[in-house]
Amino acid sequence: MKPVDIPIVPVPKPRMTRSDAWKKRPAVVRYFAFKDELRGLVRGSLEPDVSLVFYLPMPKSWSEKKRVAMCGSPHQKKPDIDNLIKAFLDALCDDDSYVYAIRAEKYWAYDGKIVLTEHTASATVLSDRKHKNETKQSHRKKV
Repeated sequence: MKPVDIPIVPVPKPRMTRSDAWKKRPAVVRYFAFKDELRGLVRGSLEPDVSLVFYLPMPKSWSEKKRVAMCGSPHQKKPDIDNLIKAFLDALCDDDSYVYAIRAEKYWAYDGKIVLTEHTASATVLSDRKHKNETKQSHRKKV
């Protein structure tokens, strides 16, 4: 499928505590605002095989020289990629257990965004599985 740009700054899923129900920590407020905004931007359900590319904005405190040098390079600082994935899936799926494959990357950029690519199972893979099952069954009948 064609990649889809989602114009939203990625936010990681924070570690939740019981007190988050009444204490409004900034990280939790940002996370819930991200979920609400993402649900408004993306309609429908996800395929079970997805690729995600997170573009995280560079700090405003960086010099223009450093920003030019770092733009598009791998983001190897916090937030962790697994927390970005969790926040994305939690926003779009009530139960994400059906997702069986995720490929994710994160890079520095001038503006934050998420690029989503959904993959569908190829017919050749499915036919190969069917062929293997038929071969096993025919082998059992001969024996």
